[in-house]
Amino acid sequence: MTDLSALYAAPGANSMSYVDPAFPDRALMLHSARPRDCDADTPVLLVHHGVGRNGAAYRDYWLGLVDEAGVLAISVEFPETSFPGHLWYNFGNLHDKDGAANPRERWTFGIDARLFDALRAQGLTRRQRYGLFGHSAGGQFVHRMVSFGFRDRVAVAVSANAGTYAMPDLAVGWPWGLGEMGLDTEALRALLGFRITVMAGTLDIETTGKFFPKGPRSLRQGATRYERAHTYVRNGRAEAAALGTRCAWTVIDVPGVGHDGARMSAAAAPILAAALHASES
Repeated sequence: MTDLSALYAAPGANSMSYVDPAFPDRALMLHSARPRDCDADTPVLLVHHGVGRNGAAYRDYWLGLVDEAGVLAISVEFPETSFPGHLWYNFGNLHDKDGAANPRERWTFGIDARLFDALRAQGLTRRQRYGLFGHSAGGQFVHRMVSFGFRDRVAVAVSANAGTYAMPDLAVGWPWGLGEMGLDTEALRALLGFRITVMAGTLDIETTGKFFPKGPRSLRQGATRYERAHTYVRNGRAEAAALGTRCAWTVIDVPGVGHDGARMSAAAAPILAAALHASES
């Protein structure tokens, strides 16, 4: 087991290489932003970067936030050399490039839970649950991760400025919906009852960027990332009403912010901190 104590080594920025046991030949990088006051009772937040695979930058966004928030932020970096393309990251390695299904134990959505379990096993945290924050491609990763049940120890999940969503619809095939993946109505009810916070920058409306999803199935979700965030939560509420259950999802507009990981991190920090500190109080 990789010694993870380097993540707690000193206040401020720390980094280390990490190998998940399910992918022994594919190294990740972990970048922590440690608050000055930090011990095994400090809440843990796992952060997911965008398509730039810039985990250190996303850690840096949290360096000025963790002291006030009272959390240890760990940015989980999926290097392009180890986890190439959107199939490995945004879509969790559910299928290979030929469309063949991979076994659940090969889904990258399981990495966060195993990392948190390792922190607990090494006595670095006594917390029972952790938080999730993802921006852009990381927002895709986070909401799809919890959609497929990788949420047993997740206290709060924030998906910010995602480009596309796996809509809560069993009639729409993956990755634009949750169909054809073995989920049933009870699994959908459980997902709708889980607390997901979707954050949308009101100026995240640019559509000309290289990585903005422009395909017809993406455009059905909305013309911009901002529209798609609202479509996702609106569809969740409609599906919950049809099933006669509750939807615990929330969409929060962030005024005057576009596709900006730093400013979205700052907007998410108080929401995540409040939920994490309340989760075991």
